[in-house]
Amino acid sequence: MEAHTHDVTITVNERPVVVKGPRISGRDIKQAAIAQGVPIQADFVLSEELGQGHTRIIGDGDIIAVHPGSRFLAIAPDDNS
Repeated sequence: MEAHTHDVTITVNERPVVVKGPRISGRDIKQAAIAQGVPIQADFVLSEELGQGHTRIIGDGDIIAVHPGSRFLAIAPDDNS
């Protein structure tokens, strides 16, 4: 039986992105953002803005709950490895 999903508008790099929520993977957030024209790449590091200057890194395989107004930042990975 399929889980109940619905469209949720989140923000990635200050741009609105519609995803199928309420539970979604970091990889799916990035793929949806790319498909909707946000200038990021699949290997970018995704973090969720939690407010008051706090963020948490969301891995590609991490499943998180999103809601309207959820805010994310995707940045290029460090190439100083």
